[in-house]
Amino acid sequence: MSYLRLAITAIFAIACLLVSPMNAQAETLSFSHAQLKGRDFSGRVLAGSGFANANMEGANFENADLRGSVFSASILRNAKLRGADFSGGLLDQADFAKADLSNAVLAETILLRSTFDFVNIDGADFTDAIMDGGQRKWLCTKAKGINSKTGISTRESLECT
Repeated sequence: MSYLRLAITAIFAIACLLVSPMNAQAETLSFSHAQLKGRDFSGRVLAGSGFANANMEGANFENADLRGSVFSASILRNAKLRGADFSGGLLDQADFAKADLSNAVLAETILLRSTFDFVNIDGADFTDAIMDGGQRKWLCTKAKGINSKTGISTRESLECT
């Protein structure tokens, strides 16, 4: 990924964080540093919300709209993230161990230094996500499926060879 593309994606992600969601039903909330183990956020519209440094082990975010949200340094172990839309979000240094990211949309997200041990990424879309080379290589070993919302294959979105 070129430095120009990286810079443009980073600027886009920051801009998404600064702009209020257009959807009148969206809840922009801050859960930073919160203990949210096992909480149910499934199907909620939480675009632009903050979850930095939060413990969300076992939380349910299935089919949630989390576009432009911040999950920096959060714990998402064993979280149910199936079908969630994280597009344009900041998910750096997040712990996704044993999480279910199947069919999730992580397009244009920043995932630097996040961990993906034993994660399910079947059908996840990582198009233009910024991540470490080691992360990409690791995720390519498990990549399969096609995202039902975007129609993009997981392997294609990760640029696996």
